Amino acid sequence: MRITPRRLAIGMSLWAPNLFSGIRVKKFSDDWTHATVELHVNVITRNYVKTAFGGSLSAMTDPYFFMLVMHQLGRDYVVWDTRGQIEMLKPGRGVLTAQFHVPSEQAEAIRDRAKGGVKVLEWFETEITDAAGDVVARVRREVYVREKRRVTDATAA
Repeated sequence: MRITPRRLAIGMSLWAPNLFSGIRVKKFSDDWTHATVELHVNVITRNYVKTAFGGSLSAMTDPYFFMLVMHQLGRDYVVWDTRGQIEMLKPGRGVLTAQFHVPSEQAEAIRDRAKGGVKVLEWFETEITDAAGDVVARVRREVYVREKRRVTDATAA
């Protein structure tokens, strides 16, 4: 069964670490260039002062850039999330939202740079906003991409 953007959004929302952390994947675009994720700040996901726990903010941004890149590049590439940075700007309360964008042109540029097994490290940025549209945090995630050896070896032969 082929994974569709809708199935992945539902699956990621029901995945235990997201489900119990108040994280809901609202949508993956049909072309895998965009994702929308929400964090519902509640008694489980808030900290001592009743604002969004930093770990929850990090978890809500963890896999989405690499997933968008992976689905655009296809099975011939190894893609994973290597590190992240988060800058907290204001206390997060209520429902927080993060939008993830990986334009197809950027994915193609990564594909070109990764040809022949070259390691590519690419930074992506997003903001987490509250219901009023205020920025709660700025997040950077680094994604690793490399063409799989079987592809590189077959091309060289």
